[in-house]
Amino acid sequence: MAKLKSVYVCSNCGNDSPKWLGKCPVCGEWNTYVEEIISKDKSPAKGGLHPFETSKAKPLLLKDVETAEEPRINLHDAEFNRVLGGGLVPGSLVLIGGEPGIGKSTLILQTVLGLNSLKTLYISGEESARQLKLRADRINSNSENCFIVCETNLEQIFVHIQNLKPEFVIIDSIQTIFTDVVESSPGSVSQVRECSAAILKFAKETNTPVVLIGHINKEGSIAGPKVLEHIVDTVLQFEGDQHYMYRILRSIKNRFGSTAELGIYEMRQNGLREVSNPSELLLTQNHEGLSGVSIAAAIEGVRPFLIETQALVSTAAYGTPQRSATGFDLRRMNMLLAVLEKRAGFKLIQKDVFLNIAGGLKVNDPAMDLAVISAVLSSSLDISIEKHVCMTGEVGLSGEIRPVNRIEQRILEAEKLGFSKILVPQNNLKGFTSKVNIEIVQVRKVEEAFRQLFG
Repeated sequence: MAKLKSVYVCSNCGNDSPKWLGKCPVCGEWNTYVEEIISKDKSPAKGGLHPFETSKAKPLLLKDVETAEEPRINLHDAEFNRVLGGGLVPGSLVLIGGEPGIGKSTLILQTVLGLNSLKTLYISGEESARQLKLRADRINSNSENCFIVCETNLEQIFVHIQNLKPEFVIIDSIQTIFTDVVESSPGSVSQVRECSAAILKFAKETNTPVVLIGHINKEGSIAGPKVLEHIVDTVLQFEGDQHYMYRILRSIKNRFGSTAELGIYEMRQNGLREVSNPSELLLTQNHEGLSGVSIAAAIEGVRPFLIETQALVSTAAYGTPQRSATGFDLRRMNMLLAVLEKRAGFKLIQKDVFLNIAGGLKVNDPAMDLAVISAVLSSSLDISIEKHVCMTGEVGLSGEIRPVNRIEQRILEAEKLGFSKILVPQNNLKGFTSKVNIEIVQVRKVEEAFRQLFG
């Protein structure tokens, strides 16, 4: 019998120590060390942990390595394909994280049931086959090539994979899987690390794509050590408010595509519906006469959005004014308020300022700056902005409006949605040759923009 010993492992980075430490010397986090019972003899039994065939790799000169465009598996889901970079790459390991009940399992099961051409094995460690069948019936999809097995032991999972030889594997979830090699409970740092490494080895050596579903902790990051995110090829975050019907699939890491892409879904009774034109859903029907609302032409990845920005400015009830932002960087909002006060002369030091990006989106595009300060000023003056006007532009510390990228896409999206005027930065139209039926107003400083909006 293997000799057992106890070590302390950092739940953030996976570093181990023979004794408990308050601060991790590797990642610098506090109170992250947890006790793990591990086996000294970690060598797997013959045919145990890795029952699939292994090939011996030989060193090659870099110039002798043959390259070709990665083949892609079409998932028949335009949003999912876009976030993955054009489709699923064979042999890749994809990790999807999200809050409980947000719809991770529904998204994956819905995608799997639409793949009739691939033999798929869905490994469930949390739900019974009956529960999965009830969800599949609700989605109203049928697949003759989807196999389901409820198993949490990694060695047994590899036996099922050897017998079935699937072309696509889903594991729901990685925190429920355990291996007999490690003497600790499922979901622990050691188990997650060992199981993920074995699954990665299987995916690369058999060229089989594997999707892992992962839980997130209370801080919003994937549960388990950071090494889990390091070894996978793609990390996707499925997010959204459970009280709203929209869900956002966002790429955090992608070795085969851009990390700036996102996909938007609408949660319905019969599953998730792809939202092909999110701009129409992110704008309210009519905000005419309402102050504190402005429309921004933003870009996420290569996709233009028209997003409603809402602001509320009120007299501070307490000594220290409140600053709150939902879906926007609070530090950047504070910087914009300082620019508004210094360069435009509007005193907001005794005002509470609340900012909200409609639809539950989290936006990082600096071209939102002009819309943010316009919405704040609109609420402060209690003057509404015309409903057919939108804007785009980054605001600098000296009050100038700086050029933004992909200006043509932003203008064409605004025209498509029926806007009659768009405010853009000065000298941002170089190379713009398209004929559009929308008035383009170039502004150089925030004062010029305010004159165009409020007269």
